[in-house]
Amino acid sequence: MTTELTVLTLAAILQVIQFALMAIPANLELGAGKTLSPRDPARLGGSMQDLVSVETSRLIRAMNNHFEALILFTIAAVVITLSDQSTPTTQYAAWTYLVARILYIPAYAFGWVPWRSVIWAVGFFATITMLIAALI
Repeated sequence: MTTELTVLTLAAILQVIQFALMAIPANLELGAGKTLSPRDPARLGGSMQDLVSVETSRLIRAMNNHFEALILFTIAAVVITLSDQSTPTTQYAAWTYLVARILYIPAYAFGWVPWRSVIWAVGFFATITMLIAALI
């Protein structure tokens, strides 16, 4: 397995961890009646993010942000692997992405301004580096 696919697998495991980090406090704060429901805002009395604590709401947003980032990173990792273009640059970029995504969780949860955005940008540009490397 290429380094990029190994990092992709670890990023997927990170997504599972982020889900747990969000789901446990959300379930504790809202109760099973709300979390097991269809979660319609009208039925809940607002969106889930409006009903949980600030910290849990941030964890929800951080998790959703990783889903979005993971799409591009997956494309980059698969393209690099399938085209047999893994290099030290793409491997370094993959690890940089993962480290940035790990750091992004506490940065978002604790409201580190402007570091949350800086950390996000590092991960984003690591992914872009991989995509560009696949083209050249």
